[in-house]
Amino acid sequence: MLDFGITLKKNQKARVIINTDAKNEADDQFAIVHAILTPSFELHGIIPAHFGEIKSKTSQKDSYDETMHLLNLMGLEGKIRVENGAAGAIADEHTPVDSPGARLIISEAMKDDDRPLYVAFYGPLTDMASALLLEPKIADRNVIVVWIGGTNYRGNRCEFNLSNDIAAANVVFKSKLQVWQVPSTVYRQVAVSYAELMYKVYPQGEIGKYLVKQLMEFNARYDHPFEFRSLGDSPAVGVIMYPDLGEWDWKPAPEFDEKGNYIETGANRPIRVYSSIDARFIHEDFFAKLALFVKANNL
Repeated sequence: MLDFGITLKKNQKARVIINTDAKNEADDQFAIVHAILTPSFELHGIIPAHFGEIKSKTSQKDSYDETMHLLNLMGLEGKIRVENGAAGAIADEHTPVDSPGARLIISEAMKDDDRPLYVAFYGPLTDMASALLLEPKIADRNVIVVWIGGTNYRGNRCEFNLSNDIAAANVVFKSKLQVWQVPSTVYRQVAVSYAELMYKVYPQGEIGKYLVKQLMEFNARYDHPFEFRSLGDSPAVGVIMYPDLGEWDWKPAPEFDEKGNYIETGANRPIRVYSSIDARFIHEDFFAKLALFVKANNL
């Protein structure tokens, strides 16, 4: 929703769908706004996703409400397609949860377009797995799944996004789909301080105030003192913009046991796994785009 005074050609724009557990924490909000404000993204829709039942029994609805609130603050309600994802995890690796969000992924994946379709997941992989189970042909389409989730490959510990649908992760990781994984050891590198947020984000209209306020309110729930947060979902935006934004390597896709531990069989096709990320590029790009958007729209 920004115009830099140039017209990007079709092949210069990435086809993108965002899947977000928007009300899970306080970082999805930044990554949602960042994706919306990126001119090189041809944004085909946002899919509000569930984030399990530990924090809320209505997590998918919470994500929908938060997504709509962000769009309202930006003056964009009704201008960006929003389709609900599944209300919860899939029951097993063979049973999809049909939803408008899964159908959106299928529809865009099956379109005749030479450009890849990037589906960025800020939370669990439920809706990607469901789309794949509903329409197996998308495994052979030019689809790139960008996933903020999982841990690194040294030791086992179940990461939150993975834990909310381990079966879905297995469906996607065992498939032929292209996957770019940004594990927890990398997405935690995207930390930003309260001081920088107050200086660069808070003054940017009602959307800027809300982004900072909700982040600080979320942090206030914890007992220990700190004045920062990792905007851990934002690398999904960054690597679509610039795939070599960090160091990465090809690894055979692992599988996961019922506790979320990695099972490295070596039997699955390679996926791209990031080991570092340029947080400054991501932060500064977001700060600039937000300021330009607010100024251009008198928000």
